[in-house]
Amino acid sequence: MTDWDSLQTLIRERLAVVADREHYSRDPAGHLERLKSASEKLASFVSRLPADINPELKHFLDRQSYLKALDWLSHTTGQHQH
Repeated sequence: MTDWDSLQTLIRERLAVVADREHYSRDPAGHLERLKSASEKLASFVSRLPADINPELKHFLDRQSYLKALDWLSHTTGQHQH
């Protein structure tokens, strides 16, 4: 069973960094480092997902369509065992 809550948390963290325009305007280099860190954590988690995850979810993650992935997860959490 995959930890969908962790995946959702990592996606939300990355989206929050992207949306933090105040930090970007105040410290672009620091913002970029936060974005790199959040992106690397998410990519590392995604790379360890089982090969047989839902193809639609895999498509969203491969395309970095994170809002769509969150929507998919919110509608299926608890229903999928992979």
